[in-house]
Amino acid sequence: MSFSSEIKEELSKVNNFKNKKILEYEFLGYILTGNTSNNKDILEFITENEFNIERFYRILYNLKIDYEPEIRGKNFVAIIKKTKYVEELMKIRLNLNDETKKALVRGAFLGAGSITDPKKQYHLEIIFLERNNAEYILNICKTYNIILKLLQNKSKFHLYIKDADEISKFLALLGSNKGVLHFEDVRVTKEIKNNVNRLVNCETANLNKIVNASVNQISDIKLIKKLRKFDELPEYLKEIAELRLENPDASLKTLGELLENPIGKSGVNHRLQRIHDIANELRKEK
Repeated sequence: MSFSSEIKEELSKVNNFKNKKILEYEFLGYILTGNTSNNKDILEFITENEFNIERFYRILYNLKIDYEPEIRGKNFVAIIKKTKYVEELMKIRLNLNDETKKALVRGAFLGAGSITDPKKQYHLEIIFLERNNAEYILNICKTYNIILKLLQNKSKFHLYIKDADEISKFLALLGSNKGVLHFEDVRVTKEIKNNVNRLVNCETANLNKIVNASVNQISDIKLIKKLRKFDELPEYLKEIAELRLENPDASLKTLGELLENPIGKSGVNHRLQRIHDIANELRKEK
């Protein structure tokens, strides 16, 4: 399964089907995208992704919107009659709150979005047929300080992100916690390895030991921060955690020397082990 499909599988399981207002805005997100054709009497949503269509069908069912499912080759299709209610839903854009904004963006990503495996490159995009729909989603993301770029390619409009920080924030906005953690783990590993390649004067064995330990330590710290538990740590753990993030290639001895009140290698190791234990407890709770 591709990384993009893994993200969509996770999002397809978001359990908000009892909240009609949220579902209405997620439905709107789907139909704003380039995978929906808007004809005189019907809407057609088409996708190859089974997680997309399964969630879309459930949204339609819970909103009591009549539809006809079809399979065309490799594509799944939902054919929707444009009733008065459906036409009203196509117009709802005002008075958005935090939940409805996120639902709308989530629907747009599920409708026609994709993300490349971060091991290969950083690239996320959503395709639209109309510029104003693309700009609408772009502007919503701006309210969360997430910057997307807009590109026109023939008759289609592509919202895209190539910056790792922005992709991570976007996945968090969608509610893809597992996706964020996987993305950050891959990202940290790539960044550490890139830094390692610059340290040509270090012995390979020592370097690998530092890198492997640092990758795990940074992963633990990132997890604690993503789950908003970092501020709950005691100050002495926060201090060593921030130093590790700022100095991914540093040895334990060097980290100890950088502390406001320097300590030895064993003291640093004890603090990082405590952070690791806390991160593991958080993993068990998920």
